[in-house]
Amino acid sequence: MSGGPAAPLLLVGDVHGCADELADLLARARPCQLVLVGDLYTKGPNAPGVWRILQAEGARAVLGNHDQWLLEHPSEALALGLPMAAVHALSALPLTLALGGITAVHAGLHPVEREAGTNRRLATTVRRWPDDRDRAAPFWWELLSPGPLVVYGHDAARGLQDHRPRSLGLDTGCVYGGALTGYRVQLDDPLGGALLSVPAARAYRPVERGQPGLGWRG
Repeated sequence: MSGGPAAPLLLVGDVHGCADELADLLARARPCQLVLVGDLYTKGPNAPGVWRILQAEGARAVLGNHDQWLLEHPSEALALGLPMAAVHALSALPLTLALGGITAVHAGLHPVEREAGTNRRLATTVRRWPDDRDRAAPFWWELLSPGPLVVYGHDAARGLQDHRPRSLGLDTGCVYGGALTGYRVQLDDPLGGALLSVPAARAYRPVERGQPGLGWRG
């Protein structure tokens, strides 16, 4: 007897403390499993609200560069209203998650070696390859070798980046007044999912320009 359809999964771009928008997106998507691609709490209005949602949903996540920053500055996490349990949970986040035919990561992978060649710096900060400071360098996903679909965030400056079947970038700048975007997908059909977005209630943070070639500070 064959089983029923696979349970839907929702992968969500950089939340950055936007708890209301995350709740709205979940209400629309009604997933069975929630996965966030990092940068969970900083910059936005309601880090404790995000933490409560993640606990209620039993969510999974990968480590983002801002999550790493909170691990290095735990007093800043407490200043956001997060409990120490949230900091401990950040310390256990993996760099990547293998989800059937999908790999979740915050920033990106080594474009040739993929997960095997991806260290913490690449997983949390890479945009261009091999040098983020070189504006003429290609983006890592332009050089990505074949394999599972890579779903990532970290690059609000470029917005939604749908390059399926190779990669899918979900950071649409919610904290800057853009939108929170998710990919609702059945894991038995990793390329056939639907993109869902909810607009930000307002801009919670002005756009921050990073170093030349780095775009917005993701």
